Amino acid sequence: MRFEEPVLLYGAGREAISTRAFLKARQPDLKVFVTVDSGDATIAETEIIPPEGLPAAIRAHRFGLIVKSPGVSRYKDVFDIARDAGIPVTSNLNLWGAAYGAGRTVIAITGTKGKSTTATLVHLMLTHSGVDAGLAGNVGLAPLDIADRHKVVVFELSSYQTADMSFLPDIAALTNLYPEHVDWHGSVERYYRDKLHLIDRDGGFAVALGAAAKGNRLVADALRDPRRLVRELTAEESAALDKAAAPSRLKGAHNLDNARLAAQVALAAGATLEGVVQAIAAFMPLPHRLEEHHFGGMTFVNDSISTTPEATKAALAAYRGQRLALVAGGHERQQDYTELAGLLAGCGVTALACLPVTGSRLAAAARTAAPQIAVLEAPDLEMAMQALHQRRDSFDAVILSPGAPSYNQFANFEERGRRFVTLAQAIFAPSEAG
Repeated sequence: MRFEEPVLLYGAGREAISTRAFLKARQPDLKVFVTVDSGDATIAETEIIPPEGLPAAIRAHRFGLIVKSPGVSRYKDVFDIARDAGIPVTSNLNLWGAAYGAGRTVIAITGTKGKSTTATLVHLMLTHSGVDAGLAGNVGLAPLDIADRHKVVVFELSSYQTADMSFLPDIAALTNLYPEHVDWHGSVERYYRDKLHLIDRDGGFAVALGAAAKGNRLVADALRDPRRLVRELTAEESAALDKAAAPSRLKGAHNLDNARLAAQVALAAGATLEGVVQAIAAFMPLPHRLEEHHFGGMTFVNDSISTTPEATKAALAAYRGQRLALVAGGHERQQDYTELAGLLAGCGVTALACLPVTGSRLAAAARTAAPQIAVLEAPDLEMAMQALHQRRDSFDAVILSPGAPSYNQFANFEERGRRFVTLAQAIFAPSEAG
């Protein structure tokens, strides 16, 4: 692979840095530009083009290729300008496919929720089976950083990545499909289309569907031919999986579904049943996904990864039977919280702390659906935790499962989750804070 013209990196995050290293290794003297819409544009050995100057730079053909970071929407007007100018737009993932995809088994896993856990489990199941497998994408390494190091590569892919994916996997898996990322995609219909692009293509690759994806009409239409589906688990395999999962760290029915899907994929890719069982036993919960902490005799659950009402429902179901305080709310994506509000009381929620912006809608719905729940509206996470501390006798566990993105108050869900844990210890158990 050789680049005859300069390259523009649109975005300066992890994947852009990975792409710059790849280009440097291939062509040390290649001219590389970088553009960011906001934040730090510093990448070694690049020249910055400010976003306001990008249309003119495209029309002047200052570069012959744009490598777009996943967080940059493919529907920005500037990419129409690039198309009209005949400048192709690609991604770190697609460069990996062109450079290293041939001769390798590629497993691509997506879904609105559960994709990181499923991909991690597939990787564990393969490695515990003696298969030379690597993990990349949103978890693990950036695609180009994994290069050609493994015979099997498991990719965990967001809708941002599946929308642009130009090569075919050998096995594609979809955990579920719910509305999300409408701001990036422009509409929920386009989000569904971009997510389903992973399976809605011609080719002989196999497809595995999670429990929540089965029976979805849009998924069925995208699948086209049910003969592409990988086989279901046998009774023996299901029994072995259930036995292994019972004492494991896989909490909640949704994670059992993720484990079943992972087992289907891994077995289709060469894993053994013994390796599947060993992987489930070895699995450690990923950060910010039902991550438990214990302070002051109380359980605090960091589920900051939750950015949809469906994810919050799954988190509450995992703790059914306990008295719960729920912290929810965040960046507005026009999601419907009516059903979630109606489920709160039945899931054991006794106190609900609502954060801007979506929290106001959830609070209103909860007051109507479950007037017995104490509903608290707070301007930020610290005030929410302080308000809950005043009612600490009414619950046994506090769950941060926002059901919304973090961008209105935090840089990302990781920052939100870390802040929650810090506040939990400082407010509920100051003597343990050291």
